Amino acid sequence: MRALPDTGGAGTALGLFALARLTGTLALAAVAWAGGRQPLALLGRSWDSLWYLGIATHGYGRTLHLGGGAIHSDLAFFPLYPLLVRALHEVAPLSGGACGLVVSWLAAGAAACGIHRCAALLYGRTVATVLVVLWGLMPHSVVLSMAYTEPVLTAFAAWALYAVLRRDWVWAGTLAALAGLSRPNGCAVAAAVLATAAREVVRLRGREVSHRLWTGAALAPLGWTAYVLWVGRRTGDVPGGYFAVQRRWGSTFDFGHGALRFVRHLLLHGDRFAFAMALVIVAAGVLLYALLLADRAPLPLLVYSGVLLLVALGGSGFFESKPRFLLPAFPLLLPLAHALVRTAKARPWHAAVVAGALAGLSFAYGAYLVVLARTPL
Repeated sequence: MRALPDTGGAGTALGLFALARLTGTLALAAVAWAGGRQPLALLGRSWDSLWYLGIATHGYGRTLHLGGGAIHSDLAFFPLYPLLVRALHEVAPLSGGACGLVVSWLAAGAAACGIHRCAALLYGRTVATVLVVLWGLMPHSVVLSMAYTEPVLTAFAAWALYAVLRRDWVWAGTLAALAGLSRPNGCAVAAAVLATAAREVVRLRGREVSHRLWTGAALAPLGWTAYVLWVGRRTGDVPGGYFAVQRRWGSTFDFGHGALRFVRHLLLHGDRFAFAMALVIVAAGVLLYALLLADRAPLPLLVYSGVLLLVALGGSGFFESKPRFLLPAFPLLLPLAHALVRTAKARPWHAAVVAGALAGLSFAYGAYLVVLARTPL
């Protein structure tokens, strides 16, 4: 599965990724305009985007008391993205929603470059380019065009993994810390750095370990840990305050019991189309991870994707959001990228049909999800 390292061609990959997302955004805009709605408002001010924009404008402190005892607090949302939006708003004559979109779009481009660099280092330029295009054409990749945090997490994660693969420990730890400040599942990046560092220490078998490795390992979990402890201090329960906030949102880690109950309900009674698609995407993620294991992918990619998959599968609540939680897990697409490259070499037209079908599904489902479904993302 390995190829000689080839880290060129990032510009081509970025261009194809931008074309994919621009086409998807235009398709969404056409559907929105046909329904009398504004596409930029939908992209910049939908669902969680409103919470992030509120934090960027007013800081933390908003709480909603809903029926059934649910209490939604903005402390559930990690701070890096709203800080970036606020910083841009201070220097640019743009609205909060526009600043959110600019931050997300720039982060998506940075993530595409980082993904390409990781894959090119391991498998060569062609696989890397296909991987980036596939990431931009997933059914739920519309999130990459919205004012959401997944592009920011993926950008820091991709470049952190690239640093790990090159054994640049300090950069890896720093970027992992920033990833941990961007989303709750950003802890997956720290896990990848720590697991790889631990294997390196074992490999050296008592020989002198570089201080840069220890520094990187110490930095990696700091972002995620610092925010969780800050929320705990603010709520008066240092070790458990953040997790109590999440429970009041209906989000807990129950090892998948809640998700299995919902799947049973979905199979027996049916529900909205977005839920069925979420089930298909999550099931595909499990299968792709098994293929990634079978292909003996590098440890950082396995740990990073595995933790993201574990968080998505093991968490209860918001089943429709699980595909979004898996969007940063770009290594899961490596088996597909290799298969598509092999198909393109043997049967170019078959590969073109597959790519076209993926693009059509991505653009149509993205427009449906944002404009028509009215389902929380």
